[in-house]
Amino acid sequence: MLPAVAVVGLAGLLGQLPNPAPIYAEAIRLHKEGRLEAAVQKYKEFLDLRPDFVPARSNLGAALVRLGRFDEGIQQYRKALDLAPGNTAVRLNLALAYYKRMDLQSAARELAEVHSRDPANKQALYLLADTYLRLGENSKVIGLLQPAAAKDPEDRTVAYLLGTALIRDGRVEAGQRIIERFMRQGDTAELNMLIGAAQLEAGDYQAAELTLKKAAELNPKLPGVWSLYGRAKMENDDAEAAKKAFRRQLALDPNDFDANLSLGALLRVDHKLDEAAVYIRRALQLRPASVTARYQMASLDVAFGNFEQARERLESVVKDAPGFIEAHAQLATVYYRLGRKEDGKRERDLIMKLTAEKRKRELEAQQREQKAAH
Repeated sequence: MLPAVAVVGLAGLLGQLPNPAPIYAEAIRLHKEGRLEAAVQKYKEFLDLRPDFVPARSNLGAALVRLGRFDEGIQQYRKALDLAPGNTAVRLNLALAYYKRMDLQSAARELAEVHSRDPANKQALYLLADTYLRLGENSKVIGLLQPAAAKDPEDRTVAYLLGTALIRDGRVEAGQRIIERFMRQGDTAELNMLIGAAQLEAGDYQAAELTLKKAAELNPKLPGVWSLYGRAKMENDDAEAAKKAFRRQLALDPNDFDANLSLGALLRVDHKLDEAAVYIRRALQLRPASVTARYQMASLDVAFGNFEQARERLESVVKDAPGFIEAHAQLATVYYRLGRKEDGKRERDLIMKLTAEKRKRELEAQQREQKAAH
């Protein structure tokens, strides 16, 4: 037992410790007022006294993310989850931080965890589907949303995301069935965008341009509409209008993969290499496995004279996409530049073979179409 004098001394010391509750209340007040730097300091002051208080950790993470300090915010969310691994609200905020930082793979991982723990959470469902779309993982979107669409056919967000994924996956007929459901709801921007996307997939570029223009006029802020419109303009050989559309998309959403990649490709063709690199690198960051993004980056390497780096990228591209004729052509050029004549000749021979096979397939398709017409 402590001596009486020591007990008195300890009680006096406890009486001098600050009460954390007013500090936390002040941090929340500053946060709500938008005084984020001051709020961050108050949250840290509170956490020095109560390091195990999960809401404060989460709020600190949110304030840091709003300040653009993503790594610090993610660190705070991680610490909060160490204290409360089952807290889906904190995990959802962590996913959003990854999403805003353009780390879509990590965002998808955390959102999938939230969805598995809380299947009724619509925000997590929508965000996970959107993240998969951004990653180009259309089959995952379809697998995720088909049960939700069957359960609630009137959920327009689910229907729109699912229809988009089906059309991008080449399953236009299934996407058309969703379009028909939208048609019963009137002439909306979403309906026109889905129809325009289907027209693009079918190769009806003139019709797609008109339909997507209407979608953009009905709702200029509809996610992805300017990216699709830009693609239609590209297919109709209007590069300047396409670039304007892609820039408009990126003003709304800097992380749109298609707009970044397509604008970068157009700028590369215009020999505006430094500007092109900004957009192509961002596209590659969004989808590191994308064959087209890796090809565009390799083409930039060639333009900058980085032939060895271009060779490595192009070899990985043709390994993953052996029928990609343009990549083989670029690789042949790189081999010749590097003095590897035998490798270059092998690629040239392969290009001739692939080109002949492509022409044969096209001719057979034309013959089938002519036969069907009769």
